Amino acid sequence: MAGFVLDYARYCVPTEGNFALTDIDPGDSQGLVRERDGAEVEARLAEVQVRLDELQHRLFAESKQALLLVLQAMDTAGKDNTIRRVMAPLNPMACRVTNFKSPSGAERARDFLWRVHSHIPRKGSIGVFNRSHYEDVLIARVHGLAPLELVEKRYDHINDFERMLTDHGTRVVKVMLHISKEYQLKRLKRRLKRSDKHWKFLPDDLRDRERWDDYMQAYDIMLQRCSTPYAPWYVVPAENRWLRNLIISQLLLDNLEDMNPQFPAPQFDPADYPPEAIT
Repeated sequence: MAGFVLDYARYCVPTEGNFALTDIDPGDSQGLVRERDGAEVEARLAEVQVRLDELQHRLFAESKQALLLVLQAMDTAGKDNTIRRVMAPLNPMACRVTNFKSPSGAERARDFLWRVHSHIPRKGSIGVFNRSHYEDVLIARVHGLAPLELVEKRYDHINDFERMLTDHGTRVVKVMLHISKEYQLKRLKRRLKRSDKHWKFLPDDLRDRERWDDYMQAYDIMLQRCSTPYAPWYVVPAENRWLRNLIISQLLLDNLEDMNPQFPAPQFDPADYPPEAIT
């Protein structure tokens, strides 16, 4: 449809050179205003999601490739809402969401990627990680849950892991939902004011908020060290949720278009089975 041109390339973390989260405004709307442009954004989102559904169908039929969406963010950035709005139109038979909480005893007894690997989407599917293996270089670094010298090695481990996934046909799309400390405060207060949001509030959220600057430093390091040509990071402004959903949907669509899944050839000659002859 005619109208604005959406540019998500501006949010891609360069694979070489310096980068800082301060380079991207968490409230960036690319000049769009909800009151004026919101209806067109929603209409564009609907169009994109129709095409996503078509390509997911082809991906499932082909069963040679997979796509993994990795979502990372500070608390209240909207990971759950993003997944609900962006992935809702897709066929749940070939789309699975995995939430990564604190590791279990069995998981802690193994390497940090062990619990992640089994949740990688199978060929023909789309997987979504709500938090991910990146927790092991974020919270582990900020709160000292692993020796720093081990955390430093994990960046290379992650890059090698994602390169292996890519080599075996899994497209890795990584998105950090970017918000400001002030925006987080508003969302936390909203959770406390609304009884239907109390279940989402945890005292640990305030503990992590006290370490905001440490987390931003950990994110800066992670983004610089793990944005690669085969699995780049995108830092998507998340304070305008009405636009965030379109940005991420368009990013997924363009990746699926590039993957170009195809329907497999029939295992019979359709000419031998004319529909009018079937009784």
